[in-house]
Amino acid sequence: MQGNVPFDKRLKRIVRRHEKMSNGVVRTVTSDGLIVAKPRLYKPRFPLKGLIAVLLLGFLFKGFLFAFLGEAAYVDRVASLQSGTLMEQVGAWVMQPDPVTFIAAQGITLILPQQ
Repeated sequence: MQGNVPFDKRLKRIVRRHEKMSNGVVRTVTSDGLIVAKPRLYKPRFPLKGLIAVLLLGFLFKGFLFAFLGEAAYVDRVASLQSGTLMEQVGAWVMQPDPVTFIAAQGITLILPQQ
């Protein structure tokens, strides 16, 4: 049994390294010409482009509602949300008019047909 301990350790190390290579490998050539495969490290990245797209679409949606309903009706609806449940109050805080909403509404007003 003692003779198998180094082999078992080596086998576990190989299996562990093979499992790490499930993300892919990076092959490099050393100075002596040997090709060495190392596991590619998994680095989860924050989806910044997706977050920016969601924010942009949110501001466009707010601008569309502001342009479509008009300022008085939009502010009235946001005020009615402020007197509601906790989720409605959070929605009112998100939907309150801001400078970006005004800019988006001005751009959308040019596209929307006048009533």
